[in-house]
Amino acid sequence: MDLPIVVGVDGSEPSLRAVDWAADEAAVRGVPLRLVYASLWERYEGVSLAADLGKPSEQLMAEEIVATAERRARRRQADVKISTDVLPEEPEYALVRESRTASAVVLGSRGRSGTAEALLGSVCVTVAGHAHCPVIVLRGSHDDQARSGVRGRIAVGVGGDAGSAAAVRFALEEARLRGVPLDAVRAWRCPAHESNDNGRWSGDAARQHEQRAAAVLEAAVQDAPADAETHRRTVEGPARQVLSAVSAEADLLVVGARRREGHYGLQLGRVAHTVLHHAACPVAVVPQRA
Repeated sequence: MDLPIVVGVDGSEPSLRAVDWAADEAAVRGVPLRLVYASLWERYEGVSLAADLGKPSEQLMAEEIVATAERRARRRQADVKISTDVLPEEPEYALVRESRTASAVVLGSRGRSGTAEALLGSVCVTVAGHAHCPVIVLRGSHDDQARSGVRGRIAVGVGGDAGSAAAVRFALEEARLRGVPLDAVRAWRCPAHESNDNGRWSGDAARQHEQRAAAVLEAAVQDAPADAETHRRTVEGPARQVLSAVSAEADLLVVGARRREGHYGLQLGRVAHTVLHHAACPVAVVPQRA
């Protein structure tokens, strides 16, 4: 059974841009598309109003929102199988639950309550920090138009442990489906205690750290298919800044987020949290079970 790509919709232009992007992704992957609107309207509408009108006004609006999103998706990709749902619950909880049976969850960078593209909605952060599948947040366009293949490459941030394995696999698959190169990027820094008296890093210390970064990259992509065009990049600097800069050259930036059993708080990580707020392209956060 092919797991669907789930899109959280709320009627905003960013969420409709997410519908466009997800429809293209579903077509490439050959999987269904599922459009979901979630809101606790009953908390605000009340049971008596619902009885008077037959349906709460929020539910009527929600049904129109998903119908509009469905029409847009069908215009974008007529051959993709599409389903819709309206759920009377908080969107964060609904989308995390949906992620259990999805191949990916796609979200706009902000919803109807957002004030600027630079401000990421709490729904995106919560879902990215708890989802059971990759979460793709549409960033990088200020005219609400979904564009595919503008820069012709996928980038993945490679961490220093096995926590990047799932992200690398996802990025390799995305690059294969799109027929574009993959840039595997590893940021490195030389600890302060290894610098000389002038605050400058010694050549040997810096070289050793760069070589270790290169070795981590090699290990991360060693299982890449022979025909995959994979570029390895070691870049000096904090990972959050390095990957935010790399995003300006990519169509999709992929990062990992470790999930630890028994931990119930937000499991996102500083790097993923930063690029979700500042990346210049869509960001895929891929969970990796510890």
